[in-house]
Amino acid sequence: METIKIKYFDNEIDKIEKISKGDLIDLRAAETVEMKKGDFRLISLGVGMKLPDGYKANVYPRSSTYKNFGIILANSVGQIDNSYSGDNDCWKFPAIAMRDTVIHKNDRICQFEIQKVQPEIEFVEVEHLDDTDRGGIGSTGRA
Repeated sequence: METIKIKYFDNEIDKIEKISKGDLIDLRAAETVEMKKGDFRLISLGVGMKLPDGYKANVYPRSSTYKNFGIILANSVGQIDNSYSGDNDCWKFPAIAMRDTVIHKNDRICQFEIQKVQPEIEFVEVEHLDDTDRGGIGSTGRA
């Protein structure tokens, strides 16, 4: 079992609880934010973590985030490297408002998972890959 050190920058948000393997872990807004349609805002999540060596965190919106708050994650996936672990490295959610909205402190707005980082790889240039062509992106299952 891996250990993750966590620092809370805000004592008023609910603490992260241990979960069973395979589930994503919810994160909460650590501030109340009012946004107008088109606004961009880095919303504090009120936590920082020291991930185990060889791991990173990927942050995603919850499936209900857009429906409930009308915000989207500005860069599709928020990747947090193991080295982002200083005493002032508070995790944030880069949000774009698609409508006027209010996000209240302690609202669950995103989730994260821990993944192993990219292994060491080497690229070797070749003339041919495999013998089987699948027809390109978007072609699966089409005749």
